[in-house]
Amino acid sequence: MAFFGLFGSKSKEEKQSLEKGLEKTKTGIFEKISRAIAGKSKVDESSLDDIEEALIASDIGVETTLKIIDRLEERVARDKYMNSSELYSILKQEIESLLKISDGDSEQSVFDFSKKPYVIMVVGVNGVGKTTTIGKLALRLKNSGKSVILGAADTFRAAAVDQLTIWSERADVPIVKQQMGSDPASVAFDALSSAVSQNADVVLIDTAGRLHNKVNLMNELTKIRNVMKKVVPDAPHEVLLVLDGSTGQNAYQQAKEFTKATDVTALAVTKLDGTAKGGVVIGISDMFKIPVKFIGVGEKIEDLQIFNKKEFVDSLF
Repeated sequence: MAFFGLFGSKSKEEKQSLEKGLEKTKTGIFEKISRAIAGKSKVDESSLDDIEEALIASDIGVETTLKIIDRLEERVARDKYMNSSELYSILKQEIESLLKISDGDSEQSVFDFSKKPYVIMVVGVNGVGKTTTIGKLALRLKNSGKSVILGAADTFRAAAVDQLTIWSERADVPIVKQQMGSDPASVAFDALSSAVSQNADVVLIDTAGRLHNKVNLMNELTKIRNVMKKVVPDAPHEVLLVLDGSTGQNAYQQAKEFTKATDVTALAVTKLDGTAKGGVVIGISDMFKIPVKFIGVGEKIEDLQIFNKKEFVDSLF
């Protein structure tokens, strides 16, 4: 298996997968921008208005779009002349500057494996691909030589434990689980205890996507964190929020709620292959100042990719 550019840059197949996965977003943004500047010898104020509309339509978000347009306006005012080639070059530079992570090309570039067991708590609403992302990430890590344990702490949704169990079998990694309705913090405690006793490298903890209200969700995530610290004092080392890129503005709302509920340290944005709203990756990273570490651009296991901002923006252009 060609494996995700594990210790180097992405393979040719992975780059093709990325470009194919972002095709709808690329088409959506740049058809609009092309129409905005078609037949014009230079980019002017009316062109910028049309470009602004195109960026907002791709769900980059109003605030982030205005930042980009302000910088373009500065260049137009200063240089007096800007053709389409220069416009695209500046757009690439500005978008890259807004993405809050250095270029990644391996697990070692996004996780600090000097901490053992390395504890990743995964959060996100139901339906965004959270359990699938955990399963794919577990298989990635195992194939890179790491010993992995899964903790099925989403005990509120009937299918969650079953789904994670299937992924544990597929990835051939152990899972710690209890009956539906069990205390999620208890499952997390058992998973970390098992990881410590087995000298495991990584623990991935699934959590509930939705509880009865926001207060309950906040309290539950806080409880899980506090209980994990009894086993591994500095756990969790990463809180990975999984967002569905195809939901556009709804993904912003999810990010807002979960960043209130817990200290989110990284993002995984899924289902980018099925949407023209891939600009959400740029807007959310900029708005919440949280690095995007993984993106999902298809169903296959290798379609969960480490996020590389340069390759992402190159694929868009």
